[in-house]
Amino acid sequence: MKRIFVLLSFTLFIVIGLWWAKPTLLFAVQSTITESEGYACMGEDKSKKQTEQAAMADSKRKAVESVSTYIKSETHVKDFELEKDLVSAYANAAVKIIQELEKGWYKDASAGDCFKIRIKAEVIPDEKEMEKVAKSKQVADDPSAPLNINVWTDKKEYKNSEKIKIYIKGNKPFYARVVYKDAGGQLVQLLPNPYRTNNYFNGGVIYEIPSGEDRFELEVSPPFGSEGIIVYASSSQVGEIDLKPSGGVYEIKTKAKDIGDKTRGVVIAEKGADKKTPSEFSEVAVDVKTVER
Repeated sequence: MKRIFVLLSFTLFIVIGLWWAKPTLLFAVQSTITESEGYACMGEDKSKKQTEQAAMADSKRKAVESVSTYIKSETHVKDFELEKDLVSAYANAAVKIIQELEKGWYKDASAGDCFKIRIKAEVIPDEKEMEKVAKSKQVADDPSAPLNINVWTDKKEYKNSEKIKIYIKGNKPFYARVVYKDAGGQLVQLLPNPYRTNNYFNGGVIYEIPSGEDRFELEVSPPFGSEGIIVYASSSQVGEIDLKPSGGVYEIKTKAKDIGDKTRGVVIAEKGADKKTPSEFSEVAVDVKTVER
């Protein structure tokens, strides 16, 4: 994996503007995470299993409705067609269950045996509609648009012993987990790390990694090949994963396949006495190439 070197410098370096060469985008996923409740009663036409399935379908439908309402109220981009595409993308969204928070049967005085389930769900907008939205430069910079994260490096290809610099920027304030995957498949968490615990970023600002309180460098060493940077970002604090301090970064102990799901265990903020604000989520990955010389 990349050799991580401890540094003694504490110079704060937030980049305001520079030229860069963007690496190849592997994927970008924008979504919104929310909590919702679903209900269903047996009546005379449903079995227990069918009632439970109906309650789950109700909770998914309400998750999409909640997020669609949120997007309509929070999105104020000036381009009418762009706003229409955004609304359409979420109206035709898919729902992924992150966690079943609570479920159980109860007696209703008029309906009889009923089932209730409360879930944390990720509402994923229609991919084709979001592709239209992604082509607009306005969305990339507009804080009134859904959370959009860009990540890139200063070069597309690095030779042995060269140092990799990573840059990230969001269109609005966000929390992030930044993960590096080397050619051998090993994963480390670059941010937050043992010396730079704050993972909050202001919108519209380009941040450099490593910089500031970081005590590591990303110096290219064997094995060489295709490597990647993955940024998990959210409008609220991201979920926890299992980590072990390793020099200036964290070694990731959570299985690679589970990192995304655990990170999506975001903290849903309270909006009022009985309502919670959905959390915008963005997962972006880019690749870089490392060579011996």
